[in-house]
Amino acid sequence: MTTPRIDIVHAGELTPGDLALWNELRRATTAAPANPFMSAEFTQAVGRVRRDARVAVLRRKRQAVGYFPYQRGRWGHGRAVGLGVSDCQGAVLHPDDSHLDPHHLLRACSLNAWEFNHLESGQDLFLPYATGRFASPVVDLAHGYEAYEAHLRAHSRSLLKATRAQERRLARHLGPLRFVHGERGPAALRTLVGWKSAHYRRTGRRDPFTQPWIAHLVALLADSDSPHCSGDLSVLYAGDRPVAAHFGLRSRTVLSCWFPSYDRSVATFSPGRILYLRMIEAAAASGIRLVDFGRGEAAYKNSFKTGDLMVHEGALRTSGPGAALHWLRREPLRAAHRLVREHPALKGAAVRTLRAVGTVRGSA
Repeated sequence: MTTPRIDIVHAGELTPGDLALWNELRRATTAAPANPFMSAEFTQAVGRVRRDARVAVLRRKRQAVGYFPYQRGRWGHGRAVGLGVSDCQGAVLHPDDSHLDPHHLLRACSLNAWEFNHLESGQDLFLPYATGRFASPVVDLAHGYEAYEAHLRAHSRSLLKATRAQERRLARHLGPLRFVHGERGPAALRTLVGWKSAHYRRTGRRDPFTQPWIAHLVALLADSDSPHCSGDLSVLYAGDRPVAAHFGLRSRTVLSCWFPSYDRSVATFSPGRILYLRMIEAAAASGIRLVDFGRGEAAYKNSFKTGDLMVHEGALRTSGPGAALHWLRREPLRAAHRLVREHPALKGAAVRTLRAVGTVRGSA
């Protein structure tokens, strides 16, 4: 098989034909779940808010046969498109191109490195360059919500019982509960972003919503109704008051969790857990077959999950000074993060430090 021709286009310039072919290739050539972060529409949306978003279009006989989305930074350093907010990354390729030389692909993109932190399993072109492997907890809804609830009774009976009790307590305290799946009111999204930003500041973490491109991306996707990638806002109300909310992305069959948060003043009622249980039930009723919580440790993920998918981090590099500079900039920091993750004492100290930073920010 001859090497395909590779053309570079801006991600915001993908045509309707590109969108259709991209999603059809994705559906027909991979057994991976239809994660909305891997859709053409997600890459197109990133292209509308970032000037550095590009797509390498692989062509044979002038016909597109594959797509590789990326962001190109200074010195030829590339990143997965949407890196920092994307929970699933990789290329969309025809099986005939599974043995494509990845370094040839990078050179065609004028890159000397391509960094990823949520590479999906099955991306064989890039997996040899992964340096870390992480669990992404999921809820399997292939057999419907009733089967999932039976799983909870067998494996997390206390979670189900406690959450139902908290529902009753919260309703007595603030008024009848009302859950809205697919909320379209902008006020609810603003409330969620406010809660989430406060959480980032309080825990000493960087608030992504202070980056204009991320705020614009969320707003853009909140108005999307594509079957392959659309915003999905769920809100739990007590009386007329929102007490918990989640904004994620969905395809026809996959809901990717993204930004969950809740009103801290009612934290003792576990509004986040109530929200998640109702959200999973509503997702199953709307055709969702997999809820992906995303990489990262959290007690609630372990309580709700039925299993895990695996994602990977790492970087593909060519040779030369640009690639060496990328290694110097990224690998020592990545190694330090890995050391902290793998040693409970260091991890605990890091969490305490972040909380102290958050306290200082909050009092400033």
